[in-house]
Amino acid sequence: MQTNTLKAATPRITSARVGRGGKRGKTSGRGTKGQNARSGHKKRPEMRDLLKKLPKRRGFGKNRSRTVRPQVIYSAVNLSALEKNFAVGEIVSPLSLMQKKLVNTRGGYILPVKILGTGSLTKKLEIIDCFASEAASTAVLAAGGSLSNT
Repeated sequence: MQTNTLKAATPRITSARVGRGGKRGKTSGRGTKGQNARSGHKKRPEMRDLLKKLPKRRGFGKNRSRTVRPQVIYSAVNLSALEKNFAVGEIVSPLSLMQKKLVNTRGGYILPVKILGTGSLTKKLEIIDCFASEAASTAVLAAGGSLSNT
């Protein structure tokens, strides 16, 4: 075996370089004049022209209200669930609700909790860091409990 007889395991494939003289002639395989014949040519995409013709803000509609006032998503908990899962005098907080699996996390965070008035409450509970509907807050206070949202 000699070094001049060695061949590469995979042949080196090179694309034909256009417009460098030689036997290609005239347009060198580029076919047209102008922008298309130049090196590094890049035509402006048609889709971009269509997008640029659309108005930037199309009035004050649904989409604008969502960006101005982002929607707050609450985890809803009913009074009946509190009655079933908590003892008298216990503290109800988003963390305790998560530990009792009444509220799920989203992306590692506990969503804001809102207590709704479905069901009845007879136990005295201390509710911390939770929002409550009017019916729920009157039921909690009537049972002797307390609500504080800090």
